[in-house]
Amino acid sequence: MARLNINGRVVDIAVEDDTPLLWAIREQVGLTGTKYGCGVAQCGACTVHVDGVATRSCSTPVSALDENQKIVTIEGLSPDGSHPLQRAWVALDVPQCGYCQSGMIMAAAALLAANPKPSDADIRGEITNICRCGTYNRVQAAIKQAAGGNQANG
Repeated sequence: MARLNINGRVVDIAVEDDTPLLWAIREQVGLTGTKYGCGVAQCGACTVHVDGVATRSCSTPVSALDENQKIVTIEGLSPDGSHPLQRAWVALDVPQCGYCQSGMIMAAAALLAANPKPSDADIRGEITNICRCGTYNRVQAAIKQAAGGNQANG
């Protein structure tokens, strides 16, 4: 049994201690925006926030978390889609297939929370999610737009 705080709601989940957070979120809680990509924390499709830090949920066992840690999924980032990154994603038509995009947005949101005006180099260094469709230039443009677009290009 795990007790987790997901999107501001404390939930009791009947899972084994070694169950990855990803599967608890998707299968037990029913929030399917967080995606399975690789299962080894490399691609980032499963990215959620744990206390504001971008975390690969496919490799995080529920036993590593407790109800005092705030887990935020794409559904909890902004239920009405009004987060600046979500608006920028739509405005710039960032996704192609869209599969990786929830993880990409969550990684970008954590970056902007820690660094509100990232340079191009900051974005390239921090956003390590994989997009098989190659939308990296649009992802970078959307992050810059969400950040206000006035930062240096470094």
